[in-house]
Amino acid sequence: MQVQRTEAQKLGLKPREQLSPVMEKCSLVACAKSSYAQAAEDIELMTGIKVGHSSLHRLVQRSEIPEQESEDVVDGLSVDGGKVRLRTPERGPCEWRDYKAVSLHESCCNAYFQENEALIEWVRRQLLAAVVTCVGDGHDGVWNIMAHLAPEYQRREILDWYHLVENLYKVEGTKENLARIKSLLWLGDVEEALAELKRLNNYASVKFRAYIRKHRERIVPYELYQRIGIAIGSGAVESVVKQIGARVKLSGAQWSRKNVGKMLKLRCAYLNHAFRVSICT
Repeated sequence: MQVQRTEAQKLGLKPREQLSPVMEKCSLVACAKSSYAQAAEDIELMTGIKVGHSSLHRLVQRSEIPEQESEDVVDGLSVDGGKVRLRTPERGPCEWRDYKAVSLHESCCNAYFQENEALIEWVRRQLLAAVVTCVGDGHDGVWNIMAHLAPEYQRREILDWYHLVENLYKVEGTKENLARIKSLLWLGDVEEALAELKRLNNYASVKFRAYIRKHRERIVPYELYQRIGIAIGSGAVESVVKQIGARVKLSGAQWSRKNVGKMLKLRCAYLNHAFRVSICT
C-alpha cells in the first residue's frame, strides 16, 4: 500500500483519482478536438489506456479551464454569433440557439452561451488601447455588445466591409451601377452611394439604403484604413466561430444547456494554445 502511495505521488495523482495531471491535460485536448467517444478511442490508440467517454465527459465538466488573457495591448477586436443545437427536455425537434464569440485581433478568443455580461467583463479585463477598432457585421446583437466593451470615445466602430459588399450584391442593378456604388463605399463616400442607389428605384435598393443609413457612422474610408493597417473585416472572429462549430456541430451532436458553456470554454482554450502549459491543479 505504501509503495502504491509513493508511486501515486510521483505521478501527481490526487486522492481517488486515476488520471495523472499530464493524462488529464491530454484527455482535455482530445475532448476539445472531437466527440467524447472519438476522444476515448484516440486516447487508447495513442497511450494504450482506456478512458470511457462518460469519464471524459465528467472530467471536462469538473475541470477548471482558465480563460486566456491577452499578453499584448488590444487595439482591435470583433464579435460574432454562432449556433449550437440543444437537446429538448421532451421528445421532439432540437432547438438551435445562439452563442457569442469575441476575437481579440492578433491575440486570443473566447465564447459564451447566453452570457453576454460575462463576455463583456472578460473583454474589459484586458489591457485596451486608447482607441480600439471594433469590427462587426450588421446584426443588432453584435453592436449591442460592442457598445458595452469600452466607452464611446475609445471605440472605433467599423461595419465589416465584406458584409457590406455582400448586401450590396443583393441589390438589383447593372454590373456598372453596382461597381460604381461599391467604389463609392470603398472610399467612404456614403452620400454619393445613397444618391446612386436612389436612382435604381427598386425594393432591394430601398432596403439597402436603409441599411446604410443605419450604419452610416460605421462606414469608413475602407481604402485608407486598409492602407494604414486598420482592420476592415471581421474574418478573425468568423474563423473562431467556424472552428468552434467544428466541435459543437459534429454530426448528430446535441447539447444540454448546462454543458454548452464548458465546451465553448474548452474549445477556446484549445484554440488559444492554453494546453501548451499545464492547466490542471
